[in-house]
Amino acid sequence: MAKNKKHTVQYDRWGYFFIAPFFVIYVIFSLIPLLGTFVNSFFENYRVGLMTVGPTFNGLENYKNIFESDILKYSANTLIMWIIGFVPQILISLLLSVWFTNTELRLKCQQFFKTVIYMPNLIMASAFAMLFFTLFSDNGPVNSIITNLGWAKENIRFLTYTSWTRVLVATMNFLMWYGNTTILLMAGIMGIDESLFEAARIDGATPLKVFFKITLPLLLPIFVYVLITSLIGGIQMFDVPQILSNGEGTPNRTSMTLIMYLNKHLGSKNYGMAGAVSVLTFIVTAILSSIVYSSTMKNYTNSNGRR
Repeated sequence: MAKNKKHTVQYDRWGYFFIAPFFVIYVIFSLIPLLGTFVNSFFENYRVGLMTVGPTFNGLENYKNIFESDILKYSANTLIMWIIGFVPQILISLLLSVWFTNTELRLKCQQFFKTVIYMPNLIMASAFAMLFFTLFSDNGPVNSIITNLGWAKENIRFLTYTSWTRVLVATMNFLMWYGNTTILLMAGIMGIDESLFEAARIDGATPLKVFFKITLPLLLPIFVYVLITSLIGGIQMFDVPQILSNGEGTPNRTSMTLIMYLNKHLGSKNYGMAGAVSVLTFIVTAILSSIVYSSTMKNYTNSNGRR
């Protein structure tokens, strides 16, 4: 018995050996930079020409300067563009996922359509942004079509309007991510016991009632995962508005996002301010994610507990 116990202990230790690389990589490339960013946010550390100032400890001065800036405006820009893109994304993804997983519809060429809707996710965001920048430029194809059809007498400068710029950014994010969201929701629906749907159909439930009474409640954990990951991605929105607005958040910085603001400080070598913006972004992301998770999963837990 003692020998078997000894062999078991030695065998279990191999598990730590196999998971060690993950923790080593995480500590080196994630944890240490994260702590370094947090520490650097309390220092005055920037470059003017060839002269470097700091690092000099200045406490909360960087955070004070950030709140005196237009960071609230940039935060609002980020959330507005994320919401405009996420609402149609989740609605269309829900619709497609229900269609593709419904055994009664028997849709043809499903593999083809699944591939097509996922393909935009494989395109680099920078390439996607350059495509839209070309299409909607002052002399681009969209303007040519509009003027040739007589819908406008002169070319429309889409990127000089706040509403158009935000809609274009949101549209690109929607096109890039709705395929991935559809796949995740399909996986969640396929994990629901098929007998529940069959029992509901036998009882005479309409497809709409089946969706709201069975599919949606049981899909809530996957839905919350999609919502939180999309929220995190929305707060980190950078490449699409950066390219579409030439890094200036035009017009009048109404498309400037939090990460674009962070990139401005990194570009000017102001590492203290950049560190403070990073820390605030991390805190905001953590708070919003916690609120979304607790508020949605609380209802899910309570409903399961009543069952």
